[in-house]
Amino acid sequence: MIRILFVCHGNICRSPMAQFILRDMAEKEGLSGKISVDSAATTSEEIGNPVYPPAARVLKEHGISCAGHVARKMTRADYGRYDLLIGMDSENIRDMQRICGGDPEGKIRLLLEFAGRQNGEVADPWYTRDFSEAWRDIEAGCRGLLEVLRKDRDCAGR
Repeated sequence: MIRILFVCHGNICRSPMAQFILRDMAEKEGLSGKISVDSAATTSEEIGNPVYPPAARVLKEHGISCAGHVARKMTRADYGRYDLLIGMDSENIRDMQRICGGDPEGKIRLLLEFAGRQNGEVADPWYTRDFSEAWRDIEAGCRGLLEVLRKDRDCAGR
């Protein structure tokens, strides 16, 4: 099983969107038993809160439920629990490395790298108010990530 943790600032917009988008894609590809997906925040600001309503609406428009999500903060122990820890922007990456005490195994990555956009960042819709743009970027990153995971030995079942 491949374990993935998506991370953003508050864990109420981008990272849960990525969590539920990738989970939906994996289910549709018959890979849900091979990929485990979760999300977390780099800050404590939103701990315990559900997905922000405009983000939940965009997911719902695409037939994806985010019911039951509760924001949590990333911990140092998450580094050992997950195979990939994927941030949405460079600030997330810096915070993730600080929380984890570095990235000795090269597990911390930017989501849009998987969409072929090196150093690409998913703009925070909390500030931009553009949840559709966030959807498009996150969906592209998740599509690219799923392609990489399909080729992975653990995911492909070889």
